[in-house]
Amino acid sequence: MSDLQVAQIIAIRSAVLGQAAKKPNSLIWLGILFLLLGVIGISGQVMYSFISISVLGAFLIVAGILQGAHALKSNGWKGVGVQLFLSVLYIAAGFFTWAFPIPALEGITLWLAAIFFVTGVLRLVTAFQHRPFREWFWLLLSSGVSILMGILILNGWPASSLWLPGLLIAVELLLQGWSLLFLGIAAKSLTK
Repeated sequence: MSDLQVAQIIAIRSAVLGQAAKKPNSLIWLGILFLLLGVIGISGQVMYSFISISVLGAFLIVAGILQGAHALKSNGWKGVGVQLFLSVLYIAAGFFTWAFPIPALEGITLWLAAIFFVTGVLRLVTAFQHRPFREWFWLLLSSGVSILMGILILNGWPASSLWLPGLLIAVELLLQGWSLLFLGIAAKSLTK
């Protein structure tokens, strides 16, 4: 490769990576941390499920308090009553998730099954709309996997409610960890 091509590749990489190219080690360490948290989550799926539902409860309570405070400060607004009602609902839902974590996990797991199933059906419709294209098979395969995931989650419900949310969070942490690690390695190659 000529020096001009190398310079262009470095310019493109630094434009894509932005500020990340200046501190690649922080991305690498963050990636390693996420990978470790993901491995811990895989081995402790039930613990991660209960931690996630507790954090969700805290977020709901804080969101309800902030929404209520905003509604009380909004004099003359016609939606104050509705916002205060929603604020109370958020706070009640937050305390419900803390007081009854297992039913809350069951509800979230049922919701996840519905999301997988509905997105799979929508991808199936999209796949058949794109049949003239050669790549439509991948949409069809993706829709089949999503529908199957929804059915499998629903089939194992409510017993899967204790471990499935934790497992999905752990898998997401692993995927994010790998992404950050490789992004950091790519950014580090720019500094050489």
